[in-house]
Amino acid sequence: MGKVFSHMTMSLDGYIAQTDDQVGELFEWDEAGGVTVPNPNEGISLQVDGASADALKEPVENTGALIAGRRLFDIAEGWNGKHPAGAPVVVVTHRAPENAAQEWPTTTFVDGVEGAIDRAKQIAGDKNVTIASANVTQQALDLGLLDEVCVSLVPVLFGEGVPYFSKLKSGHLLLEDPAVVQGQRALHLTYRVRR
Repeated sequence: MGKVFSHMTMSLDGYIAQTDDQVGELFEWDEAGGVTVPNPNEGISLQVDGASADALKEPVENTGALIAGRRLFDIAEGWNGKHPAGAPVVVVTHRAPENAAQEWPTTTFVDGVEGAIDRAKQIAGDKNVTIASANVTQQALDLGLLDEVCVSLVPVLFGEGVPYFSKLKSGHLLLEDPAVVQGQRALHLTYRVRR
């Protein structure tokens, strides 16, 4: 069985988007090099440096399902049915959009984070489940369902915006020492959640 991890690109001061949900300079790193990271979405091309390509290789190749919140799904317009990770998407929502099965046949809509993680694990089989949504990550941490936290930390300060992390119900949580990959315009950090 694979692991459940979150991965987000984050500003140095902890934000994954500006207050207007725009990402500003957060993704300069995915256009900062000459190595193409393949993905099934023809509209998105990742051109990263060698170190960043190495850091992305395992998560991209071994993601069997991706979990997103409804807010992110709506902002991204469902990635036109093809998430860049190339995996089926599970969306946490209280209400699926109309015509969901016809418009997004590789997307499953589930009410609740625990149910979404269970469904994503079924879809992923032996591969990993990636959470790509801050609020869902927060809830998974509170539920003790996250194995790793991954951050692509970029050199920009937003001052305010949408935080990757917020207040934990348990008060605080210890993580193991990070695995660190220095990329161009991003520092890739992977922390195992201490159990």
